[in-house]
Amino acid sequence: MGESKDSEPLDTAGAPVGIVGAGTMGAGIVQCFAAAGHPVVVVDPDPAARASGPERVRSWTRAVRLLRGQDAGPVEQRVVWAADPAALAGVRLVVDCAPERVPVKEEIFRTLDRVCPADAVFASCTSAIPIGHLGSVTGRPQRVIGTHFMNPAPLKDTVEVATSPATADRTVRWILDVLAGLGKKAVVVGDGPGFVSNRVLMLTVNEAAAVVEAGTADAATVDRVFQDCFGHATGPLRTADLIGLDTVVDTLAVLGRFTGDARFRPTPLLARLVAEGNVGRKAGRGFHPYPSNRSLVPPAARRS
Repeated sequence: MGESKDSEPLDTAGAPVGIVGAGTMGAGIVQCFAAAGHPVVVVDPDPAARASGPERVRSWTRAVRLLRGQDAGPVEQRVVWAADPAALAGVRLVVDCAPERVPVKEEIFRTLDRVCPADAVFASCTSAIPIGHLGSVTGRPQRVIGTHFMNPAPLKDTVEVATSPATADRTVRWILDVLAGLGKKAVVVGDGPGFVSNRVLMLTVNEAAAVVEAGTADAATVDRVFQDCFGHATGPLRTADLIGLDTVVDTLAVLGRFTGDARFRPTPLLARLVAEGNVGRKAGRGFHPYPSNRSLVPPAARRS
């Protein structure tokens, strides 16, 4: 696989990139790569996701221009949308942004292993699935790595990079170089369910929901404690609303599966909100209401 060539210079600028999944995270990550000059192929079997994807990428580009004064030109012209994974045959990097469900991601990685070039790197934006597990369903575990972008990806400067014992040093170097080209900093951590961020955050969210359910404090008060006492920009429940409570529940299920820890079982309140469709900011309501702005993109950016 060429892993003995770790000392060779890396060539990441403008490398063709594939994104699997055109949801909230996928669209934001597409914008990051395309704005940095990478040709991007987005694969999603859902026609509605492909149809709405270009406008969501444009919205992120407007938001970045408005909030940061960065103009990357006609970003959407660097993006191709496809239903068939065979469209990824020419990419050098694939970032998996599919839903946080183990069987779904396993099948994606098996498919990528069949259709992508032998030297392509597979990165996952998984919230919690161990990278070693994803690598084990491929024939290239040394080229599998975690790139846990934060939401919203175009406006967050740091990526949690997770490496399994099988991940090659050259793969790590390649990903760090790619992320630097996007203007992103990286924090490299080891492998394990939830890595650092979600191993801690998801338990915090679940316990915060339990506090609300017990009547100790309402959601606004819980978040205010974290903001005013600890200096957090947002509290755990507004953060959960931003992530999407459906994603939180899926992530808790993954953490429960891989740790065997019953503390990751979603509280009844969290499960009920998801069952009712109140999954957070993208739905207009979660732990908090968002009646006038269901999008993650600032209203001014959407109007421009």
